[in-house]
Amino acid sequence: MRESILSFTENPVYVFCALCFLVILAIYAGKTKLGSKFGPALLVIVFTAIVANLGLLPTASNAIPLYDGIFTYLAPISIFFLLLGVNLSSIKKAGTPMIVLFLLGSFATMAGVILAWVLISPEVNLGENAKVLAGMYAGTYTGGSANFNAVALEYNFQEKGVLYAGSVAVDNVVSTLWIIFTLLIPVIMTAFWKPKRFATSTATFSQEEAENFDFRSLIWLVFLGILCYFLSELLSEYFPQVPSIITLSTFGILLAQTPFVSKLKGSHSLGLYLVYIFLAVIGAYCELSAVAELQDVGFTLFLFASLIVIFHGIITIFLGGLIYRDWEMIAIASQANIGGGTTAIALAETFGRKELMLPAILIGSLGTALGTYLGFLVIAFL
Repeated sequence: MRESILSFTENPVYVFCALCFLVILAIYAGKTKLGSKFGPALLVIVFTAIVANLGLLPTASNAIPLYDGIFTYLAPISIFFLLLGVNLSSIKKAGTPMIVLFLLGSFATMAGVILAWVLISPEVNLGENAKVLAGMYAGTYTGGSANFNAVALEYNFQEKGVLYAGSVAVDNVVSTLWIIFTLLIPVIMTAFWKPKRFATSTATFSQEEAENFDFRSLIWLVFLGILCYFLSELLSEYFPQVPSIITLSTFGILLAQTPFVSKLKGSHSLGLYLVYIFLAVIGAYCELSAVAELQDVGFTLFLFASLIVIFHGIITIFLGGLIYRDWEMIAIASQANIGGGTTAIALAETFGRKELMLPAILIGSLGTALGTYLGFLVIAFL
């Protein structure tokens, strides 16, 4: 019976259907009096995490190719669709503050690693592996998971088997919890410290955007999304120093300024739906059982990673509040550090901050470039 349940829950058609249903559930729940306080983005993560940890969806340890496909294809294309509604004039207002906050968050991550190391001495339970893990977490909490694996590969840490799998599980859990917290930062901090909205978006949705899809718009949007994704991947082969997401974002921004594309209906709705699917997979990756199975080592890993992120948050929120006090912008910049550009743009969309979408992607890419170096720096320092 157990094997039949496992095979059923790993069926990609069933899994995709379940993810779509959980998005629907989150949307409807977000319209209730209680749910409106959290929003659909947070709810879809929580709902999927609960369902996955009950064994009804694959998690990180038994992830199916569908999840990789969503990360590889749907997430970047969702960004492309969302950027089709971005006004270039509004981006300039957010550029410098976002970079400052991102660099501040990177400093906060480094400080968090040192403070966590001093407080809990992870080398006692983890031995020499502790330094490499510190570098891996410093990298991933500067610019996302790409840095985590880059540091791990340099030290052949992926050959550690259970320890590597546990470190990945811990990273997934902590990153998911931080997504939830960053969604709540504006609500929590506004109650204690009056916000100041630094950048005001001048971008608005057109009347066509507010209307339903029409067939003509749909066929063009799908074509443009797939074409631009293909071209961005193709160009990354010839110019590997330029991340493909930057190229794809550039295509989206440029097309958004053309009269033809600006009149297409539904790009925002389509992009938002794909973002929710992506966030559902993020929730599914929050695998609590994998952390618990490691027992003492797992607890040390979880405590170490959690303290790094907590210190990152405290420093970023406090210093960011002193400089800008725009809690939504601070939350987005922090998410670009901890989770990368894709989750950062999801936050920007959730907060309705269209002017922060492109800066979120840009600083996410900056984090990818910077994070690996900072990871190696931490290892050398410790």
